[in-house]
Amino acid sequence: MINYFTQHHDHLFYAVAAVCMLIEISLLGMSGPLLFVAAGSVITGILLSLGLIHSFSVAIVLLAGFSIATTALLWEPLKRLQNRSSKSETSSDMVGKVLPVTMRITSANGRVSYSGIEWLARLDSSSNEPVEINHRVEVVSVDGTLLIVKKHLPH
Repeated sequence: MINYFTQHHDHLFYAVAAVCMLIEISLLGMSGPLLFVAAGSVITGILLSLGLIHSFSVAIVLLAGFSIATTALLWEPLKRLQNRSSKSETSSDMVGKVLPVTMRITSANGRVSYSGIEWLARLDSSSNEPVEINHRVEVVSVDGTLLIVKKHLPH
């Protein structure tokens, strides 16, 4: 395999791009750093495939340059896209349901059970204290598959 990549540098850069994207998607959640290395690897691989680069050392330098350039060009737009707030759904059938807590719920994460399924949940912005297991929460809104909840106060 090493012999293959020493003879086909472009394929090495494509493989690096694939590994970077795999790690980025599975472990880092598209937070950024390896995304730009992957982009630089693909661009460098294409230039190698087209025969525009003949030296491996030049390819490495270009990989670094293209990674830095894609970071400079795409960092802010991707951050804005990631941070764009979406309105929570308040017309869902789930809103108003009172559910048991199966994993401690904080403002960052937690879990509830509904219809035999574990759902991701987090506290709404007005709630300060975590809700412990075996307590009940009320769904106040839904954000995709994430339930936004508050501690249920029985009447």
